[in-house]
Amino acid sequence: MATRELTCIVCPRGCQLKVELEGKKVLSVTGNICKRGALYAENECTNPMRTITTTAKTNNGGVVAVKTQTTIPKEKMFECMEMINAVTVKLPVKVGDVIIEDAFGSAVVVTENKEA
Repeated sequence: MATRELTCIVCPRGCQLKVELEGKKVLSVTGNICKRGALYAENECTNPMRTITTTAKTNNGGVVAVKTQTTIPKEKMFECMEMINAVTVKLPVKVGDVIIEDAFGSAVVVTENKEA
């Protein structure tokens, strides 16, 4: 049996969580004030997911802010960044415009309005 300590990031409380594991199976979670903290700990230990927030190149030589619309598997972060770095966004764009349809189950969208 192994123990993993985490700080919950679901809300500002930052509960100090202790997760008891047997392999990848979560046996118990303690230290959480709410159920969301327990769910966060279980997911973080069994299937960690992340949102990518970064910039993409634009056709005028600048950059535009982008992010994954939903979370992606943590182990796919670097591959996702390679996909984003390979794209050149044609201006103008507005918040919500999709620059990549499917990046490991999530679209990559623009998060700022930018003129040509």
